[in-house]
Amino acid sequence: MIDKELLDILACPLCKADVKLEDGRIVCSKCARRYPIKDDIPIMLIDEAELPERGVHS
Repeated sequence: MIDKELLDILACPLCKADVKLEDGRIVCSKCARRYPIKDDIPIMLIDEAELPERGVHS
């Protein structure tokens, strides 16, 4: 699981917005891209992110 202190300093690499932990992924609060977590390590690479569903922004 991702430490809260780490989550507090992470930002979306694309739009630089804050992120939150949601359903085992790191989700951008602005663009809604979902970054995977593998072996408790956030993979904050734009190419690895899941795109948001159309019309859905958190």
